[in-house]
Amino acid sequence: MTIFNVPLDELRQRGSIKWRRFEPDVLPMFVAEMDAEIAVAVRDRIERAILDSDTGYPELPEYQEAMADYAQWQWGWQFDTEDAMLVADVVTGMREAVLAFTEPGDRVLINPPVYPPFRSVSRGRELVTAPMLENGRLDLAAIEAAFVEHRPALYLLCSPHNPTGAVHTVEELRAVAALADAHGVIVASNEIHAPLAGTRHTPYLQAAPGARAVIITSASKCWNLAALKAALIIGPAELRGRINPVVSDSASYFGILAHTTALREGREWLAQASQEIDANKVFFAEELARQLPQLSYTPSEGTYLAWLDCSPLGLEHPGRHFHEVGRVRFNFGTDFSPESTQFVRVNLASSREIITEGIRRMASSIN
Repeated sequence: MTIFNVPLDELRQRGSIKWRRFEPDVLPMFVAEMDAEIAVAVRDRIERAILDSDTGYPELPEYQEAMADYAQWQWGWQFDTEDAMLVADVVTGMREAVLAFTEPGDRVLINPPVYPPFRSVSRGRELVTAPMLENGRLDLAAIEAAFVEHRPALYLLCSPHNPTGAVHTVEELRAVAALADAHGVIVASNEIHAPLAGTRHTPYLQAAPGARAVIITSASKCWNLAALKAALIIGPAELRGRINPVVSDSASYFGILAHTTALREGREWLAQASQEIDANKVFFAEELARQLPQLSYTPSEGTYLAWLDCSPLGLEHPGRHFHEVGRVRFNFGTDFSPESTQFVRVNLASSREIITEGIRRMASSIN
């Protein structure tokens, strides 16, 4: 079984953001969608629901139970399914956390460069930052300084981190939890990329049981199910009780069916995808060395996204140059941090042929 082998002409028939946002001659390697066929078990479950006209409202806690079973199997983490509530997706979950745990004008801490919605969900609040270290890891000293100086009400943590791909260690997470506890800061940990990281990942509430924190997670990213909306907010009753319960009505029944099936029956698919992505990261580094040796990339532990420093090329705006001249589109670094002008984020959940072609277009735009 090979996951990332869908031909380019078939991918171009898709109607999602990745394949429709830019001009037809542009090779899209930006938004976090996988160039893959979904797991057969997931496809079959949705087809069966349609054939049965099973298209009503969700009722049973099957998603909560499936996530609990997966967490126990993958990480040895046990949580009570009653501590998990449904929500449409992780971005909605983050926004609901901001609304529930802060007041207008309160401060919210983030770690740039970071996934752009971390900023947009904090609208109406004052954002403060503790930037990631140059090696892409958490800067614990900067986090502590931000807690002391700015006294944020909420810390939005990205775990694993997008775009750097850092998988936070148990020691890092426990240090964060100790600092948050000492300074009275609630933590909301977005863990949507966690399943792909496998045992390298540690859930925040496993590292810090009893912490004043919630985990916001979903099967959507790692099984490529963004069109089938469902996610979970997991945490203690004291915090969940502050979240508007109506948000649970926003989860799609088909999303719940698909995600539940992925968590229970799609583990072999994910293991294969993870193996191919790890290999793609190595391949990407090797192809850069071969075709565009001015640039280098060190494979990250988490996500299927490469955070690439293009400053050796001396371009004013590398991402725009690659799009306009090379006809290959990456996410611009400035989407993740205003200071990341020389970075692009590259989607490696794709075939070797597409990765090779993407680098060829980069190199030809320079040479």
